[in-house]
Amino acid sequence: MAEAKEKWVEIILSTPPELTDALSNFMVELDTQGVFQEENEPDAFNNPEPPAREIVKAYLPAGPEVDTRLQALNNYIDSLSALFPDLDKPGFTTSTIVDPDWGEQWKKYFKPIRVSKDIIIKPTWERYTAEGRDVVIDIDPGMAFGTGQHPSTCMCIVALEDIFLKDRSQDTWNVLDIGTGTGILAICAAKLGADRVKAIDIDQKAIEIAGVNIAINDVDDRIELIGGDIANFDDTFNLIIANLTAATLIDLHPHLIPMLEPGGYLVASGIIDQNRENIERIFLSGDLELHDLKSEREWLCYIFQRRKNDS
Repeated sequence: MAEAKEKWVEIILSTPPELTDALSNFMVELDTQGVFQEENEPDAFNNPEPPAREIVKAYLPAGPEVDTRLQALNNYIDSLSALFPDLDKPGFTTSTIVDPDWGEQWKKYFKPIRVSKDIIIKPTWERYTAEGRDVVIDIDPGMAFGTGQHPSTCMCIVALEDIFLKDRSQDTWNVLDIGTGTGILAICAAKLGADRVKAIDIDQKAIEIAGVNIAINDVDDRIELIGGDIANFDDTFNLIIANLTAATLIDLHPHLIPMLEPGGYLVASGIIDQNRENIERIFLSGDLELHDLKSEREWLCYIFQRRKNDS
């Protein structure tokens, strides 16, 4: 008997370039398996102007949850259009495809990249010769998003490197990575010098992928993987990493602050510029002060620090 072939729903988004990253990030949150930006071919007249629209492709396993996720995408596009009325509204089409060779297709989108001064992220199937102080992190993302190439992840890694390099006041580093995904940020923290890392995610598939990557990088003695919600935590940390979304960060704010020790850092990323005012209003209204702010295109990464005179 012939083996049954898997069916997938291909989503092809057409969007103004200014909204590409926001839509790509949202597609990740929908648990799509593979989010790729299609490269634009130069036109026949070698026009140097940027294209009016860009194409983003994403894929969902065919099943009963597809309609719900597509409706969520429709709602998000409506909200983007309301926030950016001067831009053309994004749109998308869908089609069903059968048994694409994702295992091989994904690899052409993921090459070794230097994401900070010393951190190199590379796929397990690529070779890379470390030089000088290079810290090489091997990642096998499967079909999950989380290869360190997104601006929000890159900025988190740069922030972690800055903190570990410059702050010598901590005897030990106890780290919490919220929404660990493929485990990149937890692995970075461990390789940069963290003594203990708790990596949490509500997605069991992410926990499984992160577990593989943590073992590949030989840091499983310092990283504990936890499936669940941080609302159930009562531990404290001197470094919390939260590469999420502005809405999720705001929802988690009441839980984050009690878990952060005086003098500890909160690295909050996954924020687009339009949410700057809300993030700063909520996070800078109490125990936190702004230690640093990093930006890349419309993405922001905040490094907050809890005041040391708090009791």
